[in-house]
Order: sequence, then C-alpha cells, then structure tokens
Amino acid sequence: MLNIFTLANGRLFQEEIESLEELSKFQPIWVDLEAPTLEEKRWIKQYYGLSIPEDAMDEDIEESARFYEEDNGELHIRSDFLIADEDEPRTVRVAFILNQNNASLRSRGVLFSIHDEDVPVFRLLRMRARRAPGLIEDDKDVLLKLFDADAEYSADTLEGIYDQLEKAGKLVLSEDVTDVLAGEVLGAIARQEDLNGRIRRNVMDTRRAVSFMMRSRMLNADQFEEARQILRDIESLDNHTAFLFDKINFLMDATVGFININQNKIIKIFSVASVALLPPTLIASIYGMNFQYMPELDKTWGYPMALCLMIASALVPMWYFRKRGWLK
Repeated sequence: MLNIFTLANGRLFQEEIESLEELSKFQPIWVDLEAPTLEEKRWIKQYYGLSIPEDAMDEDIEESARFYEEDNGELHIRSDFLIADEDEPRTVRVAFILNQNNASLRSRGVLFSIHDEDVPVFRLLRMRARRAPGLIEDDKDVLLKLFDADAEYSADTLEGIYDQLEKAGKLVLSEDVTDVLAGEVLGAIARQEDLNGRIRRNVMDTRRAVSFMMRSRMLNADQFEEARQILRDIESLDNHTAFLFDKINFLMDATVGFININQNKIIKIFSVASVALLPPTLIASIYGMNFQYMPELDKTWGYPMALCLMIASALVPMWYFRKRGWLK
C-alpha cells in the first residue's frame, strides 16, 4: 500500500496512490509504503529516483548499521515502533529515508517510510496532523513528530501496565489465594513484564534515532529543541520502566510465596497425620508380634482394649496439636 501526505493550509492530508500517474500529481512531504509491492517500489524508483534497499526491514541487521548517511546525501534511519497488542505485543521495524542535499532529485524534502504492517503511532500522527494546523511544516517535522508520538504511545502503554499490575496486586493481597488464582496472576504479571521490557527496548531505540538526527545537523533550532524535549520525555519513561520492573518482581515474589504457603499447608497435613498415626502403628505392631505369652489376648476384652488404646493414642496427639494451633 502506497500513501502520500501533502500539506494544505497547515494540515496533513492523505492520498492513497494506485498508479504512477496519480503519484506525479502531488508534491508530498511524506511517502509511506506499507508492505510495498515490487510495482510500488518501481514507481518510487522511476519518479523519485530512490532505490529502496532490499534489507530495509530486516530484523537481523547489525545495530551499528541502522543509522547512516549515503554519499549522495540520503539519510537512512531504521527504528522500531511498538504495537501494544493485548494478545501479541511486538515491535515493527520501520525504515526511513530522507534526502536533504541533492536538489535535483524530486525526493529532496520528502520523508520515505517503509514497513510491513500498520503502526499505531502512524495513525496517531495522521489524526493529530489533520486536527492541528501548523503542527508539521516539513519532512523532518514528520519524523520528529513520529518519534514524539512513539514516546507518548509508550507512556500510555505504561499507564495500562500500571492498571493491570494494580489489579494483580489486589488479587495477590486478597485473603484467600488459591493455586489456580496464583497461576492466573503469574500469567498476567509475566505478560506485563514482557510488555514493559519491549517498551524499554523501544524507547532506547527511539533515543538512538533522535540522537542521530541531532548529530547529523539536519535540524533547525526549533527542531533541535524539540528533539531535546523528546529525549527528556524518554528519560522519564526509563524511570517508570525501572519502577515497574521492581513492582513486577515484588508481585512475582509475593505470588510465589503464597504458592509455597499453600504447598506447606498440604505438607503440614501429611506431617501431622504421620505423627498422629505413629502411636497406633506402634501398638498394632506390638500386638501383631504373636508372642507366645500375651495373657490379655485370652480375655474377651483383650482385642477391644487394644483397639481403644490405638484410638486413644491417635486422639491424644491430635488434641495436643490442636491446642498448640498447629492444625489451623
């Protein structure tokens, strides 16, 4: 899918392109390619003279090769954007290309973005740019606003993690934590821990991308100050993710502790039962030795007495354990 974005009266407008002729009718500041076909890549090559690298969206590219400048003035930035899906949170690799130096190319002043699937941050920026005139003035503004929206999206996701951990904390600190409930809480906590880790990795990647833009001297004074503000926002997010990791560890330890308590209760029952049944077992073994001379067994009251003695020997330890509170 090939979408272009043009500025009109300070607002960003989107057009979906389905042919090369349609592409030539507009002068965009942002060209977005979502899962582009070979034909769409050929249109970009033919009209803008821009070749999209084959490894633009590769996940296994070296970290040191994700931010670089070509000899012809093309700036390449590969950054990850978070998708906080409830069932499958993940990050999507997006490749950005800007050409700032060669004025003879139509691609000068146009931001190109290539990615495999739709990104929530992109939708958020499109919505804001339509409603807020003057938000974006050029291609670099688009890229900065994307990173700014990415930091805000990460912050919103962190708030969701706070809410989920608060619910899990109420369940863990309830009076009766069963093994089934503890298992559900552990699963919920593990999902939030995975999402928190993805957020931390995402903001780290955004910090590197913004720092590269600042070092490349492609920003004017206002954009440079906006980039610094984005870095400050990211710094605050780092503190929140660190706090959430501590909270997650606490809830994990508390939940595992309740599981151990439940298991100890079961072990205690077996321990009490084994100790209480030890005296009757001893008495039964004595009377089962078949001694040659055991006069009470010749009487009619012999066996009933032995049975009563066994029962009493079991009840006395149980009474003692109950009095000490060990059966609670």
